[in-house]
Amino acid sequence: MSQELLKKASAKSLKADPPKVRVGDTVTVSVRIVEGEKERVQAFQGTVIRRQGRGIGQTFTVRRIVANEGVERTFPLHSPQVAGVEVVRSGRTRRSRLYFLRKRVGRSTRLRDTRESAGGSARSKAKGGASEDAADKANGEQ
Repeated sequence: MSQELLKKASAKSLKADPPKVRVGDTVTVSVRIVEGEKERVQAFQGTVIRRQGRGIGQTFTVRRIVANEGVERTFPLHSPQVAGVEVVRSGRTRRSRLYFLRKRVGRSTRLRDTRESAGGSARSKAKGGASEDAADKANGEQ
């Protein structure tokens, strides 16, 4: 009974379209900041090193380097204070927690980019950019 009430109460606060953020992505998080009666939006750009929780309590942690110091900030995914999340780059990782990045400095903190095929394979583009029509003709398709 109480679980059903909690689900109903939290369903009102869930975002209809939560941002698609994965561990390893470089994101720009737009955060609403209220100063007195003024409200402004501040951007925080960094690498997602962790996702945690489920439902209304789901959070993600973003790490960036500011003045040679590592800064980590945890954002609730469904918070109204998070105005938006934009994925700048998608990084390929084999772990769900990227805590090892805390010990690294400089270029060693970079992650491999994931390659998305948009209209052909990356291999055919690298070999000279053969068009799909030429590839279909070579395969005997018309």
